Amino acid sequence: MTRRREVLRVLSAAASRLATAANAAGTLVVLGLVVLVNYDVVARGLFHAPFMGAVELVQFSMVLIVFLQLPDVVRVSRLTRSDGFLLILGPRMPRTARVLEFAIEAVSAGFMTLVAVAIWPEFTEMWASRDYFGIPGVFTAPWWPIKLVVFLSAALCAVLFAFKLAGAGRHAGAMADPEAEDGP
Repeated sequence: MTRRREVLRVLSAAASRLATAANAAGTLVVLGLVVLVNYDVVARGLFHAPFMGAVELVQFSMVLIVFLQLPDVVRVSRLTRSDGFLLILGPRMPRTARVLEFAIEAVSAGFMTLVAVAIWPEFTEMWASRDYFGIPGVFTAPWWPIKLVVFLSAALCAVLFAFKLAGAGRHAGAMADPEAEDGP
């Protein structure tokens, strides 16, 4: 059993490092976007020559930023949600709060798995067809990198949620603690 816990710990740490690296890459995309927009503003104002494809690159970048940073948000449990109910319920009914938290993590893992499964065929289709977005002759870029980032991000989020569930499962014995019982 100790060996299994060690393997889970190592895999969880690797997934966490990967999520952190993806977050850093997302931050670099934000910085690149700042440079792009500033360049476009200066080029338009001073040279009357806007950067062709700025709109397309901004759209492309927004999706990249969201999905590159999503796994780290999941890792640190900062995913936007309304947990006010759980905060109120926790001190009064800790076991019920833990069960609800576990259910939320399980549904989230399932949802991210569904996103990954749904986007994979789109990625393979875009990879094979070399489909692109933009205006031919002005600016075009392939779709497949976006689809790949969405797939990898959703898969990593599902894995991170699964590790959270495994961690919650390890603490299931705490639910039997008489001091943690629900009720007055």
